[in-house]
Amino acid sequence: MPASTPPRSRTVKIGGRELGGGELFLIAGPCVLEQPELVHSTAARLAELALERSLPLIFKSSFDKANRSSVHSERGPGLAAGLELLAEVRERWGLPVLTDVHLPEQCAAVAEVADVLQIPAFLCRQTDLLVAAAETGRAVNIKKGQFLAPWDLANATAKCEAAGNKNLLVTERGVCFGYGRLVVDMAGLEHLAATGHPVVFDATHSVQEPGGLGLRTGGDRRRVPALARAAVATGHVDGLFFEVHPDPDRAPSDGPNMVELASFGAILDGVLAVHRAVHGG
Repeated sequence: MPASTPPRSRTVKIGGRELGGGELFLIAGPCVLEQPELVHSTAARLAELALERSLPLIFKSSFDKANRSSVHSERGPGLAAGLELLAEVRERWGLPVLTDVHLPEQCAAVAEVADVLQIPAFLCRQTDLLVAAAETGRAVNIKKGQFLAPWDLANATAKCEAAGNKNLLVTERGVCFGYGRLVVDMAGLEHLAATGHPVVFDATHSVQEPGGLGLRTGGDRRRVPALARAAVATGHVDGLFFEVHPDPDRAPSDGPNMVELASFGAILDGVLAVHRAVHGG
């Protein structure tokens, strides 16, 4: 065992399992829902990769990307069609699913399908949205805003707790640094852990370059593996979030920062090696 064992966070119940508490879990999937064939084949391969490594997996994909750079950007299939496809993934592959909500009135319908309702980073201070998500009783993943200090996310978790839901995740996804760049404050992960909820590090959104391509967000997926390893090395991360696609350069959303499915296994192996070194075993 290492000389100093990192503190263990509380757990969160998702898909009938207790996740967190120092054991690593995975959130992964394409940024936005696309053709069913691509979604199902990606979910199947992600399930294989996770099972081979004994990693609990939550499948992630969005039915709507409401915060795109341009009014002309593709947003996804929408609420009804998107939830139908997520329900198919959940049933066919036996995976819990996570998807974004943008409006309070979406929460009840999404909670009928999704195991985790995700609060987008730009909306992490929207009280009505946080409360509506919490009141569904489903787990809620709150992504820390790019504009927010890590210790201030405790105000968002407190809103959900006041609504009667402590089944929460908190996610770091980088902070604005000048124009068009994000940086990650690794020391901030300890502040997120102080909320008492499992901490997730979003390795792919952390390499975004907002507005970097004019009408689209840019990014550099080459930096994803190193950031993921560094986050795990702090000892404060319970889960890792990756957007993964079989052909990121042709993806309709977040292509520059998504990792390629074919290389994802090697990324996971590097992360797990660091996790074993930090936590022992």
